[in-house]
Amino acid sequence: MIDDFAKAYLHDDLRELRAAVVWKLEGLAEADVRRPLTASGTNLLGLVKHLALWESRYFGEVFGRPFPEALPRWDDVAARGTDMWAAESETREDIVGRYRRVWAHSDATISSLAVDSPGRVPWWPRPEVMLFNVLVHVLTETARHAGHADVLREQLDGATGAGP
Repeated sequence: MIDDFAKAYLHDDLRELRAAVVWKLEGLAEADVRRPLTASGTNLLGLVKHLALWESRYFGEVFGRPFPEALPRWDDVAARGTDMWAAESETREDIVGRYRRVWAHSDATISSLAVDSPGRVPWWPRPEVMLFNVLVHVLTETARHAGHADVLREQLDGATGAGP
């Protein structure tokens, strides 16, 4: 009983955070969503691209359900760091569309598995995990990046919060 409640609660929070992150792009010009606003070059569109890539990995290959679109693997050394910025050829629609497709794929994984279903995160020190571990991790990381997005959006036009 508590397992179903915990899974549903975490999943609902993840859905809300995803929507908040995408909302951060609304109403902004293309130059603004791509504008680096930190010394590391972080920008809003890069955060969305990063979240899409990592969520696809965590709810995809970790549970033997790879995301059906070609994305760099976690162990592709040449691709490291490229998920934090959008190439000129990648449009906002491409990146947000991919993130939404990742949501659908992740949601299917979350819905079809029990909260204690086993997975394997080969890049973690203790790679044997359960869906619960991954849900908490992805929720935490999405919240962290939603906070980053909030600060970036505030720098651009003063807008804060989770929606209009």
